[in-house]
Amino acid sequence: MARPPRWQTTLEASMEEACLAVRLYNDPAESRSFEGFVIHMHLAWLYLLHAQFIRDDVDFRYWDPQFKKRLLKIDGEAKRWELERSMKERWPSDANPVRANLSLFIKLRNRLEHRHAHADEALMLNLAGHAHALLVNFETELTEQFGDHQSLAMRLRVPIFVGTFTSEGEQALRKFKSTLPQDIKSFMTSYEAGLDDSITSDSRYEFRIRAIVELAPKDPDAIAMQFTKYDDMTEEERAFAEELGRRGQVIVRDRKQNVSGLGRVMPANAVKEIQAAIPYVFNMAHFTDSWKKAKIRPPNGDANPSRTNTDFCEYDEPTKTYRYTKAWVQRLIKKCSTPEGFLEMTGREPWPKPAKASSS
Repeated sequence: MARPPRWQTTLEASMEEACLAVRLYNDPAESRSFEGFVIHMHLAWLYLLHAQFIRDDVDFRYWDPQFKKRLLKIDGEAKRWELERSMKERWPSDANPVRANLSLFIKLRNRLEHRHAHADEALMLNLAGHAHALLVNFETELTEQFGDHQSLAMRLRVPIFVGTFTSEGEQALRKFKSTLPQDIKSFMTSYEAGLDDSITSDSRYEFRIRAIVELAPKDPDAIAMQFTKYDDMTEEERAFAEELGRRGQVIVRDRKQNVSGLGRVMPANAVKEIQAAIPYVFNMAHFTDSWKKAKIRPPNGDANPSRTNTDFCEYDEPTKTYRYTKAWVQRLIKKCSTPEGFLEMTGREPWPKPAKASSS
């Protein structure tokens, strides 16, 4: 039996933390369920990003600033990047909606611990859309980085709930929302004031769904709960949906059908993407040198073509070709953005891109 990759244990711990977070969120008997959700999703994200760093050989340990070759340690263990530092490594731009959502919960966690025990339900109601986005973003990052077979879709279920399907329930929830502590209200107002409208209206920052009870004859082939994408609606349906008040929220994940090569990149497209992202000339020869140097796949004509590093490359039997993962493309972009990294990955000195001729 093949030895599991080094990152597998960290990834499994991440998925377990995410499932525990959802279980706490959906348990009405838990008095501090929202706080538990935030804490365990914090750990889930931390382990997920650390699993990526382990896979990609990113050194996420802290080094002593005075002694460059000495690691900082806590209780004899090397100090590793916390979630905020890891997040900034993964998403360098603070204009990214996923980063904005995650950053919100990092700051919120520091405010929630040991405080506002009486306001847990009010927090859950006010921040439900943000919490759902946090989980959906986690699922997206998990499957895009490690494959659809790692999805939480088979571990989680849409919960049964009452929500606001009655006018009395809607009024009660609207009244309850106003009980959010003033310092948390101020924190949210201040935080979102610093974000662009394109971020706050993005579903990756706050996830919103309108739920409507359907009054229609029973269809034996239909399921009890169905979802319609906003992009699939007509203009009239969109206008109607936008006028509806909040009626409760549920999480929905697009189901990906079995598609050959889903999420994989062919060499030519990989080269094009890398070339556009780095300041040096990068062509197919560089790409070939990189996979040979890293030994992520066997050479052409090998008797065992399927012996690849599946984190970065997969062999397609019907077409006799190799497809590369987004993680491999991102690894090359990051490494080849510096002269030292370019030489390390390709074995060649980088050449700067020719300057564009200015029009007179």
